[in-house]
Amino acid sequence: MSMALTYYKRYRMEIDLRNRDFSRVVVPSGYRLIPWELSNLTQHAEAKYRSFIREIDSQVFPCLGNYDGCLRLMTEIARKGGFCPNATWLICRDVPRIINTGRLEVCGTIQGIIDSNRHGSIQNVGIVPEYRGRGLGSILMAKALQGFRQAGAQSAHLEVTSQNEGAIRLYRRLGFTKARTVYKVVEEAYT
Repeated sequence: MSMALTYYKRYRMEIDLRNRDFSRVVVPSGYRLIPWELSNLTQHAEAKYRSFIREIDSQVFPCLGNYDGCLRLMTEIARKGGFCPNATWLICRDVPRIINTGRLEVCGTIQGIIDSNRHGSIQNVGIVPEYRGRGLGSILMAKALQGFRQAGAQSAHLEVTSQNEGAIRLYRRLGFTKARTVYKVVEEAYT
């Protein structure tokens, strides 16, 4: 077995949070926004796993390709010094009692960190494939950006793989602009 390096093109996108209002979030009927609590860590990991398992991001960040990796990543994010609970949310769907015992099904997750310069950093935003196209990503992003503002951040940024055109459109609609192009190097095995 040999190893090869693969380069993934990613964009760093930024937004100025000053003079922006992200407080008008309307959650569709049948869905719930769940604020961060440590007891929800496994649901965040499940949402990450289900959102990224078949996406290019699981190649760029192999930990996103399996549940245990997502659980480790979520645990690391929650332990970071700048972890921002106000920018960390789940969105879930109410499952009818006929199908299940009234539990919530995870549909998406977002996490935020604030750095020492008071800039917000979106760590991951993921929507489970069967729930895409319903505006849930916009809702999570607005809640995270509002959370950063509440925590005193004046700007926020994220990175997105250049091939993720749907996410890039969402971020632009929210006011993000491309600040620069970066490359993520991944060592991959081949035979």
